[in-house]
Amino acid sequence: MSETQIKVPNIGDFKDVEVIEVLVTEGQLIKKNDPLITIESDKSSVEIPSNLEGKIKNLKIKVGDKVSEGDIILTVESALEVKKEGVKEKPEIKKDLKKIEVAKPEIQQNTFSKNNISDIVSSSPKARKFARELGVNINQVVGSQRDGRVVEDDIKKFVSFNSKNDFVAKDSKPDKIKNEFEHSDFGEIEIKDIPRVKKLSSKYLINSWTTIPHVTNHDEADITEMESFRSSLTNMYTGEKIKITPLAFIIKALVASLKKFPSFNSSIDEIETGKMTLKKYYHIGIAVDTPNGLMVPKIRNANNKKISLISKELKEVSELCRNLKIDKKELFGGSMTITSLGGIGGSFFTPIINYPEVAILGVGRSEKKQIFINGKFQTRTMLPISLSYDHRIIDGAEASRFNNDLKENLGKNFAYKLAV
Repeated sequence: MSETQIKVPNIGDFKDVEVIEVLVTEGQLIKKNDPLITIESDKSSVEIPSNLEGKIKNLKIKVGDKVSEGDIILTVESALEVKKEGVKEKPEIKKDLKKIEVAKPEIQQNTFSKNNISDIVSSSPKARKFARELGVNINQVVGSQRDGRVVEDDIKKFVSFNSKNDFVAKDSKPDKIKNEFEHSDFGEIEIKDIPRVKKLSSKYLINSWTTIPHVTNHDEADITEMESFRSSLTNMYTGEKIKITPLAFIIKALVASLKKFPSFNSSIDEIETGKMTLKKYYHIGIAVDTPNGLMVPKIRNANNKKISLISKELKEVSELCRNLKIDKKELFGGSMTITSLGGIGGSFFTPIINYPEVAILGVGRSEKKQIFINGKFQTRTMLPISLSYDHRIIDGAEASRFNNDLKENLGKNFAYKLAV
């Protein structure tokens, strides 16, 4: 049984050009001019065709390899040997043809669904590059040209169809940037597992950041009276000081603003049909920092609870999160989330919305400042707040009004005083 090598032909003044696609597999029958690989330089993508007929014996290169003129792509068995094998393989070929005929009606019904007939489709390097840029597996696209050849228009229709049907192909992944060097090339390193909670939350964060158009409104709330009131709380029977976290007051103030601005207590169901869900409950999510990563349990029905009870529940759910004993359901079904860095430090930041909510309140560390009021400077305790909102459902003016209302609720007119 004789074998013949197929090598990289003269591709011009290029060396070490990257192989970006291997279009054939071992054991496959090929004809002259069938595309074998696609290579890509800084200037263009080029398909390398076969100059022989036969059956592929051994593939010598893979995606990511660098090739130059004369490098071996693969070896093929001679056409004569293939013809001898072809006699034996006829019954199997007939079976395959029957399978193709059965599949035809299905493909005609859904011309943009996954192509199950062949793992490799015919297309130009330009079309393949276009597909890669969109993160589309071109082998899932049914071509409209002769012999099923895929053109750019087919790829556009495929993307449009799958977007409307909320379908993402399993194999459709955008090109990943590959590091040219290992981290260890530059010094000592340590490999550690990513905490499980961070792994689980990462997909939700990515989904939120890539699907929601975030805008963040930064402001400061005067909480001088709130802090004075909070520090004055004592038990009427024992005279002992009652310790209540500022976060409990912020939750109560936030609920009051959500009642006035119901669009902040909503979720978008389907933007194309203009549907949104307005929630009649007030379940406030609290971002809890744990050794395993960030978790967001909910304080349920915060509108019906006194501040002292909210403060108690905050401690309880935080402890459950840190010990990984929180019920999974308690991490879902929120109205709006508060993430506070006050206990750690910092002022303004851009919190990521906790999908499928439409807004999140970021709270920084309060500090005393000189504020010009009624013609003179006064020392006031100011709280940095950062409101991120979904611009598809909330506009800038509404966000500013929401922040102003929240500031009032945290300020002199604090309604939560009656709900301790």
